[in-house]
Parts: sequence; C-alpha cells; structure tokens
Amino acid sequence: MTGPLPSRRRLLKGAALAALPSALLPTARAQAQARAVDYPLAEWRPASTSNYTGSNRPSTYPVRYVVVHVTQETYTSTLSIFGDPQKKVSAHYVVRSADGHIAQCVREADVAWHAGNWDYNTRSIGIEHEAWVDRPEYFTHALYEQSARLTASVCDRYGIPKDRAHIIGHHEVPGADHTDPGPYWDWVRYIRLVNFA
Repeated sequence: MTGPLPSRRRLLKGAALAALPSALLPTARAQAQARAVDYPLAEWRPASTSNYTGSNRPSTYPVRYVVVHVTQETYTSTLSIFGDPQKKVSAHYVVRSADGHIAQCVREADVAWHAGNWDYNTRSIGIEHEAWVDRPEYFTHALYEQSARLTASVCDRYGIPKDRAHIIGHHEVPGADHTDPGPYWDWVRYIRLVNFA
C-alpha cells in the first residue's frame, strides 16, 4: 500500500458515519419526509395511530369536503394532542398562525377524527388553524394564504369544487357541537384566495 495512512480521527469519523442507520442521515430523513407528506410544502408530524382510522381513500371513501377548524390551542399543543394516543382526535393538517407553516399529521388516504361525524370524517380532509374563535389577531395573512394554497391543492387533487358548499366550517358538520372557525373567520377572503391559489 502506498500513500499516507488515514488519520485516527478520519477513521473514527468514518466508522461513526457507517454505524448510523441510513434513516438518521439528513438526506434520508428529508427523502422519507417527502414521501410521507401529501402536500409538498408540509412538514410530517404524525398523529398517534390510535387517533385516526387507516384507510385507502379515495378508493374506500370518496373525498368530497374540506373542513376548516380552529384549534383553540397553540400549534405546538395541537401537535402534542394529536400525538397523544389517549386523546382520540386528529386532523390531516395544522396551519401555524404566525407564518402559515403547515404540518401534516394524518395521510390523506386515512380517516382523521376531526369532524365529530363519522360520515363527514370519511369524506373530508380536516385542516386545523392555530387560533381562537374570539381572537381575530390569530387569523393572519400568512395563515389564510398558506391554508388557501393547501385547500386549493386538496380540491384540485380530489375534484372538489372550490365553493362554500364543499369547503365548510366545523360548525356546519351535521351534529357538530363546535362553533369553529367562528365569527371572525373571513369566508369571502378565504374562498377568493383558494380560487386564485
């Protein structure tokens, strides 16, 4: 063998990298996340498997609605709730108020438990928004804009009309006891943004 021998530090560094599972490497993590999300701009933050029903939509159930929710919690707390197997609740997406960042918590093929009505759960995509129904300052431009882009993408992929008959509030789900998204949610603005996204 000719040439300089590798340094001890270089050997140890190489051994450490070889010992890492490929799933922990940054490129492998990024690729795995890219495969996990249905909406490319979302971050994968999975809900507990105890909080949704595995399915194969739209083969098993047609997707006909987008249901708009308001969390009544912070973004971080909402993700924690969805991750807690005791809570028995989830939504497909959560949109952060400050910057419109989107987390996907349940695959669109699966049935999230968000509407309080099994029939609507099976036929809808649930989008939670970090806000409170009585605090309009949480309905930021970034939240509306990024949520509208997400909703437009969902509607395009499933052939859902971009109108108020198919993009509904949680309070409009039959049997719902919720009031979200509440009186400060600007439906005219939102539907306009969805249609121009």
